[in-house]
Amino acid sequence: MPQNLWNETEAQKRPEIDGLVYRSNLLGSDRTVVNIYGGNTSAKLSAKNHLGQDVEILWVKGSGSDVATITEKGFAGLRQAEITPLMARATMSDEEMVAYLTQCTHAFDRPRQSIETLLHAFTPAKHVDHTHPDAVISLACTPNGRELCQELWGERMVWVDYIRPGFTLSKWIGEGIRANPKAELVVMGKHGLTNWGETSHECYNTTIRLIQEAEDFIASRRGGRKIFTSAGLPVLSAEERHKILAQVLPGLRAAVSKQQPAVLQVDDSAKVLEFVNSQEAPARSQIGAACPDHLVHTKRLPLFVDWKPAEGVDALKSKLAAGVDGFITNYRAYFDECKHEGDQMRDPAPRVVLIPGLGMVTTGADALGADVSNQLYHRAIAVIEGSQSVGEFISLTAQEAYDIEYWPLEIYKLLLKPPPRELAGRIAIVTGAASGIGRATARRLAQDGAHVAIFDINLDGAKTVAAELNKQYGARRSMAVSCNVTSEEAVARAFEEVTLAYGGVDIVVSNAGIAISAPIEETTVSDWNRNMDILGKGYFLVSREAFRLWKQQKMGGNLVYVASKNSVYAGKGAAVYSAAKAAELHMARCLAEEGGAAGIRVNSVMPDAVLQGSGIWDAGWRESRAKGYGIKPEELEEFYRQRTTLKVNVYPENIAEAISFLAGPRSSRTTGASITVDGGVAAAFMR
Repeated sequence: MPQNLWNETEAQKRPEIDGLVYRSNLLGSDRTVVNIYGGNTSAKLSAKNHLGQDVEILWVKGSGSDVATITEKGFAGLRQAEITPLMARATMSDEEMVAYLTQCTHAFDRPRQSIETLLHAFTPAKHVDHTHPDAVISLACTPNGRELCQELWGERMVWVDYIRPGFTLSKWIGEGIRANPKAELVVMGKHGLTNWGETSHECYNTTIRLIQEAEDFIASRRGGRKIFTSAGLPVLSAEERHKILAQVLPGLRAAVSKQQPAVLQVDDSAKVLEFVNSQEAPARSQIGAACPDHLVHTKRLPLFVDWKPAEGVDALKSKLAAGVDGFITNYRAYFDECKHEGDQMRDPAPRVVLIPGLGMVTTGADALGADVSNQLYHRAIAVIEGSQSVGEFISLTAQEAYDIEYWPLEIYKLLLKPPPRELAGRIAIVTGAASGIGRATARRLAQDGAHVAIFDINLDGAKTVAAELNKQYGARRSMAVSCNVTSEEAVARAFEEVTLAYGGVDIVVSNAGIAISAPIEETTVSDWNRNMDILGKGYFLVSREAFRLWKQQKMGGNLVYVASKNSVYAGKGAAVYSAAKAAELHMARCLAEEGGAAGIRVNSVMPDAVLQGSGIWDAGWRESRAKGYGIKPEELEEFYRQRTTLKVNVYPENIAEAISFLAGPRSSRTTGASITVDGGVAAAFMR
């Protein structure tokens, strides 16, 4: 049920473009009203042109914007007087329309205007909303949609049959409104709603009121009936669902990543489960998209997997692999049947996967893309339910869907995105990432485009780093995971948590460390065990879990060890630490040999004298190391400085740079390597 959220006090604080920005943000705050990245809003206002003359400017949402977050700079400004004469034209191609509107530009520091700009220009009102409300689309996506809407709104409504957005649709709308003085709204078949007002407040109120009328109408027709009836599947607990998903997601991710690596998102919410567990889902999900705006992000159809929990996990793995292969084959046939000259097929893998008993998995080039697909399919479920409440759900034909999915004006919006960075779509784990080298590495891998899981026994510190990365690179770019690398159960649980969040893992940086050093006669068994537990056992457990996942995922893998110059050049008073680090380096070499056939690369970095921001200081390393050299703790840093003939400090960011190289495609032909990072001092090199 849409809520009228207008607050006049807040509106007075948001006067940008006569309240257009405030109204747009309110509309976008409710996804049952406006899809993410969908819909568009406008206002026609007086402004001075470059000659100082008063002219009417159409301010309309810029291409690729989301009304939920749009700011004043997100609206394109065009001279309305130069657009109005287009109503007299009989036809106009998309290319002509874009070129013409570009010549009408008033504000040159703005994005290109929405592809539905003429819809706003041809609507004779000061403020115009074009939205995709679930309730209105539910009526518009039925075979008798016109009759239902006529029954509800009567002469207040103008109906236009489905046609791809552009000049013709806009002209139909403009002519329909002008021919009906009583019109309050336009319903576009299989598409959405357009309405208007003389103020932002009036326009917003009308939008919400009309949606409420549609919802009430559907509810009256439904009469309390249950639309999605249970198929009788056993109800799995959340724990059972997640256990199964953790086993099948890596294989699914591999299947949908053949063209580019994908990030997955799991949704086992009550509404999704009600749909996928219903008798109606197998057929209804294959009718088509619920709105043209969905197509670029969800494709025309989801993959529905015909599986029942009683069949077991192995059967699900097989059905997912076969299902994705079949989907890709069918998508290629759809492309070949509908394509136009010059079209280039995009990634044919499914964006939405529906699994009875488990829920929905969505895919994307990154976490944001997977979430957009997820949000839009929630809207599809709602529309299917609404349409079935008043009749039958219908959708675009295959050709109509294709012509939206491969519409150059839609693809243009995708081209606005910056080119992918070298680790785009990759998922990384960094252990000991709450401080020092691990934190610097997490920051660098996120900068390279990876999604990064911050593993640390210090969960609060991990959360701080993850929050920083999410703020800088976007929601779900990073996650904090509590992990004691010396616990077999904790490591397995942590990997499972990442798998459920992103679908799998590509890169593991084993960095968690400790440095307990003292002269050998003062070294305790506890010191030995602590070093070996974290630096030996911890690296082993993390590596074993990574190898298990990678061999299931079948996408290769990339393991980077943060060893030490002590791996090859033991330091005085650090026998135990040096022995543990030497074990790490030798284990990395063994794993490089073991993982090669599976496409798993294992490399190491060997830092020396990284003092800044390192968590090992918290373990009393400064005191113990100084004691080993027979100097005062406060003299240790100067001692190291004097030892380095080039007097070059080594910072965590220097190590992160080397890890970035080893973790990415620049070192794709390298495994079993060890890179020293020592400020140029001859101490850490291999002997």
